[in-house]
Amino acid sequence: MIEYYISCKNTTYQTEDVMRTENEEIRDHLKYLSLLARDYPSQAAAASEIISTQALLKLPKGTEHFMSDLHGENEAFVHILNSASGVIREKVDIVLGESVPEQTRAELATLIYYPNEKLPQLKAGCADEEALDHWYTETLLQLIDICRLVSSKHTRQHVRSCLPSSCGYILDELLHAHFEDHDKDLYYGQIVGSIIENGRADRFIVRLCELIKRLAVDKLHIVGDLFDRGPRPDIILDRLMRHHHVDIQWGNHDVVWMGAAAGSPICVCTVLKTTLAYHNHAMLEDCYGINLRHLQRMAEQFYGNDDLTLWMPHTDAARGPYTEGMLHRCAVMHKAVTILMLKMECKVIDRNPDFKMQGRDFLRHIDWEKGTVTLNGQAYPLRDTSFPTVDPADPAALNDDERLVLRKLVESFRQSERLQQHVEFLYAKGSVYHIENGNLLYHGVVPMTRTGSFAVERFEEHNYSGRGLMDYCDERARCGYFAPEGSAARRSGQDFLWYLWCGKLSPLFGRSAMTTFERLYIADPATHEEVKDPYYTWYNEEAACRRILAEFGLPGTSHIVNGHVPVREKSGESPIKGGGRLVVIDGGFCRAYHEKTGIAGYTLVYSSRTMSLRTHQPFVSAEKAVNENIDIVSQKNILETENHRILVEETDEGENLRERVHDLKQLVKAYQLGWIKETCSEDCVW
Repeated sequence: MIEYYISCKNTTYQTEDVMRTENEEIRDHLKYLSLLARDYPSQAAAASEIISTQALLKLPKGTEHFMSDLHGENEAFVHILNSASGVIREKVDIVLGESVPEQTRAELATLIYYPNEKLPQLKAGCADEEALDHWYTETLLQLIDICRLVSSKHTRQHVRSCLPSSCGYILDELLHAHFEDHDKDLYYGQIVGSIIENGRADRFIVRLCELIKRLAVDKLHIVGDLFDRGPRPDIILDRLMRHHHVDIQWGNHDVVWMGAAAGSPICVCTVLKTTLAYHNHAMLEDCYGINLRHLQRMAEQFYGNDDLTLWMPHTDAARGPYTEGMLHRCAVMHKAVTILMLKMECKVIDRNPDFKMQGRDFLRHIDWEKGTVTLNGQAYPLRDTSFPTVDPADPAALNDDERLVLRKLVESFRQSERLQQHVEFLYAKGSVYHIENGNLLYHGVVPMTRTGSFAVERFEEHNYSGRGLMDYCDERARCGYFAPEGSAARRSGQDFLWYLWCGKLSPLFGRSAMTTFERLYIADPATHEEVKDPYYTWYNEEAACRRILAEFGLPGTSHIVNGHVPVREKSGESPIKGGGRLVVIDGGFCRAYHEKTGIAGYTLVYSSRTMSLRTHQPFVSAEKAVNENIDIVSQKNILETENHRILVEETDEGENLRERVHDLKQLVKAYQLGWIKETCSEDCVW
């Protein structure tokens, strides 16, 4: 009896100790809990949120969609975004079933992808008003069934939040109706009939299509390189800015545009050189309002009579035709801005010995009399020896015309409101790497040595490697845009943005050198090689991939999602590396790569049941997709199948929600203890 009494007393003491510890924790967080009380002004309000949040934890994980290396290919991007890499078509097939003809399913899928463009065509196919009403009814009911399917892993509250205010109540009724309940058949039939009778069917069809696409994919991950080569990166960024949940891992083609928007002369010249090389300067002028008039005038003045064969842009017959005058205008500006870029490179290399790029200030290694350039101790003849604006005594010096042109170009980039909006979005949603739900996402590489260790680079008298190097690069990239105007940190950060574009140990580049000069000026193809970082050997080894994951605090069962280097599938290369721990999703989105890769890109889809790699064939055009119901031909490869359906509570979001529940429970306790006063009665909540 005495032992039982002692045991009960000890238990009481332990319970009191726990309560005392909990109360101390609540008292320590009273300031935060007081702020939380503004949103939940009573015990009932906090308890209600706890209940709904705990229920949310038991829902299936939302679908994540991964894309990489878009390179301005706006039509292919928009189609894959609309189709969710085939997820939408899969839902259509599930709901309609194989008993419905393939053509009908294809038409409905195309309607969901492009409702505003496809709807008039489908309506035109109806013979009379009765046939149109029948088509409206059938289509609305099919779209409602598909919308129910994609909304099944979301709370009703979340679905409601996605509904347009103009017709949200009606859509909510339709989505959550039970048509097997025959007592309500007339009620719901009347809703659909009234929608048609009152001329609102088109609007409801469009809204349902948009809602299906919104609910089918929970999160979108862009693993770098939105800019360059393709015609309209601006359209891609506009679409991403409207997306409900997106993150971006910067690619080297992105950071150089970020530097240009920040006002870096070297980044401005680099962006222009690439844009002109692919005949995309109309996008700069028309979409971003960049004024190229001063550059064109200067280019014609100094280079207009040169042999411009080497400077002719890459062209795409499908995007032509190109007149001789158009090509000349592009080529002469291409040469002029390249000379400007080479001069700026000399200055940046001088200012930044940490970059270890001495020897790549090529204008200082030219023998002007012999017409040769020395590279790695060997002299090579120049393919173009016309340098009318270069002073051999000081090759990096700008003449008066070049100074004016460069100043005007920098001003134009800085003053482009649309470009600034896009770059601010890249900074707000972007980073060098991202970790979510056990996946490590980065565009390029984690620099490594030949022995498989993480390469060490020294910047500003400190050594960096692995994750530390990636974090340092992220910090320096932000200084280039956000550090105070005119400060040393801002200019240094802008130089670093250029280094991230082409530096040897840049995690966004991952090669020995950017051989732009060699490919333009030296005929010997051996000088054109860009030696890949040892990472590209080691990432085939599972142990190396596990070391990378461990460096970022992830278990060996996680995945690395990588972009940057196109996978040459037609040569037998696999995008799956390191025993399945790493997957490369750059399969050649850019049309310029299709011939080399044999495909038109990979995307990754991670649902609550599977992680699947989607291989896409070239996309013809949005017009053809709408007119002929032609989808991107895709192949689905299941990488992993979960042994159970992943729930929200097992994700990073689940961890955040559990922390929120913990905080709300502390708030309830604070109300009960009287440390925070309720400002709302239970009646205003329940």
